[in-house]
Amino acid sequence: MDSINKTAVSWTFFSNNAHVLVCLTQAPQPTTREIAIRVGITERAVQRIVSRLVAARVLNIKKEGRRNLYELDLHRRLRHPLESHKTIGEFLRLINSE
Repeated sequence: MDSINKTAVSWTFFSNNAHVLVCLTQAPQPTTREIAIRVGITERAVQRIVSRLVAARVLNIKKEGRRNLYELDLHRRLRHPLESHKTIGEFLRLINSE
């Protein structure tokens, strides 16, 4: 594969944070390991992203037995000034629509 093709497949439009958010909207909710595999990052990276989302009050974690249940605050605004007029729920509806 030449360098142009390698560059073309080495980036995506959305961050790993966005990818983790999208995964957390799936039913049934995936485990940290399943999210890591789908996003292509380590479990530890998923844990760091989840911790940041909790700290930002975007995500709440509830325990159900041995599993975590993730509850997103869909009314929170996106953080970057270019997107701050939209909510997390609006972003997820766009991404998850068919």
